[in-house]
Amino acid sequence: MEKNQEERREQEIVYSRSVKAGKRIYYLDVRKARNNDLYLSITESKRRQSEGEEAPSFEKHKLFLYKEDFAHFTEGLQDVISYVQSQLGEIEARPEYSPEAEAAEPAAEGEEPKRKGLFGIFK
Repeated sequence: MEKNQEERREQEIVYSRSVKAGKRIYYLDVRKARNNDLYLSITESKRRQSEGEEAPSFEKHKLFLYKEDFAHFTEGLQDVISYVQSQLGEIEARPEYSPEAEAAEPAAEGEEPKRKGLFGIFK
């Protein structure tokens, strides 16, 4: 039964794109509803590795965006992006995440690990 549910869930996706951003991956999936309508499913997947665990786990958050809201969502998103750009000037793209590079650069003794938040302005 579980396999059938998984197959049905995969059949719902009619178009997909992933966006890698540091330790996160954003999945942009166009899905088909039961009534054959289309909607956007945005999933943020963040890699987490706890101490003592061999394999990493993934924390996921989902957002569903329906076609009647696309215009308002796009307008709002562009507005807040423009605001951030006006406050910070040109924003450099994030370099590709590499777990090997992160492991090779440990924090100095007594120094907290570097953390980057929104556009690298919060540490």
